[in-house]
Amino acid sequence: MADYEMLSGSMKEFMDRLGSKDSVPGGGGASAYVAALGMELGSMVANLTTGKKKYAEYEEEIQEILKSSAVLADELAAFIKKDAESFAPLAKAYGIPKEDPTREETLENALVEASRTPLELMEKVVEAMHVLERLAVIGSRLAISDVGVGIQCANAGLKGASLNVFINTKLMKNRETAAALNDKADAILAEGDRITAAVYESVLGAIRV
Repeated sequence: MADYEMLSGSMKEFMDRLGSKDSVPGGGGASAYVAALGMELGSMVANLTTGKKKYAEYEEEIQEILKSSAVLADELAAFIKKDAESFAPLAKAYGIPKEDPTREETLENALVEASRTPLELMEKVVEAMHVLERLAVIGSRLAISDVGVGIQCANAGLKGASLNVFINTKLMKNRETAAALNDKADAILAEGDRITAAVYESVLGAIRV
């Protein structure tokens, strides 16, 4: 995993920062982190599948998955920093005195920008989900439960990111913009729910007697 500021220390250090009174990292950073963990689990399953005679027919595809999952995990982790960066202008806008004539417009623009980052994160999570969906089919049966755990991690990240969209759109004065952002988030959520349910049922069917 790449060295992005808040990930450069230990997991305990990140957890301590998450639990502090600082506003970042917050729910957005945690969503990105847990989604990245889900994708890393996918990488683990692919690594446990490659080179096995039983899955030789999928070897080329597994090699591609190993490349794409590594990239996706890093891209997801990068949203920890992106989330903090997108929150900074919003926090600053909230600090503008209410009597300042520029406050409303500045705050509205900041709310829109703060919504775009979690939406982008949601799109990236669904990309990771598609990889996990395929691994549920071609991944090693000995590690298939980890695909199930991975999809649940990704789903938690997806749902968490959506909340960061909705908390901002609720406060927007421009309801058309808010509705458009909400519609986009809802569509991504629907796709994520479909994949999560399909993968979970597939994994459960493979491991439970």
